[in-house]
Amino acid sequence: MVHVMMFLLFSQPRPVEPKPVDVKPAMTPEVKALVDRVQAFYEKTNDFTAEFKQDYTYQAFKRTQSSSGKVTYARPAQMRWDYQQPSPRTFVLSKDRVTMLDPEAMTLTTSSIATSQLSASVTFLWGQGKLADEFSIAKKDCKDCKGTLLELTPLKPDPRFQKVLLEVDPKSATVLKSTVIDPDGSQNAITFGPMQLNTGVDPSKFKLVPPPGTQVIDYTRLKPVAPAP
Repeated sequence: MVHVMMFLLFSQPRPVEPKPVDVKPAMTPEVKALVDRVQAFYEKTNDFTAEFKQDYTYQAFKRTQSSSGKVTYARPAQMRWDYQQPSPRTFVLSKDRVTMLDPEAMTLTTSSIATSQLSASVTFLWGQGKLADEFSIAKKDCKDCKGTLLELTPLKPDPRFQKVLLEVDPKSATVLKSTVIDPDGSQNAITFGPMQLNTGVDPSKFKLVPPPGTQVIDYTRLKPVAPAP
């Protein structure tokens, strides 16, 4: 099964019992300045495309599954993940729909999603959501990092993940790597390659057209749709 950051964070948050929230720790001036620059960079970016490498480490089995491909983000609330290795697969988020195309299985599935419920750790990449509003943010030591490592801990309990680690280039204020730590301790790490910025992505990029013979399953209609001719 392919694990992708968007599906780990896109599941609708389940209700949790409210707990007393301590006063949010103040960010150091250094961290605040970097977070502000990161937010400003993505808020002024209309779209970007980058190669990515994903390493999902299963805590229980002590093994890592790797994959790679290309990702495209665009405002408002659109992104596309084209997996190329180890097998082709495409995930698209476009506003209130998530679609997955599996060429090998010859299936295309569509589900609904409320983008307003997504974590800011995803939405800030298309210029929405404030990290400091949802997370306590601190700098962490990392001898193997190419940039500055920021640890994001949710201010309120979140059943989807424990915390998020962002490795940020201090010069460009871009995210080099994002690691989501699951409730069970498994880690979903995505490393981004150099970005192509503001190229004017064609809106059709976020519409998946099923090849002939593909089984189309639209969960927004709650019933299977006949195979594409």
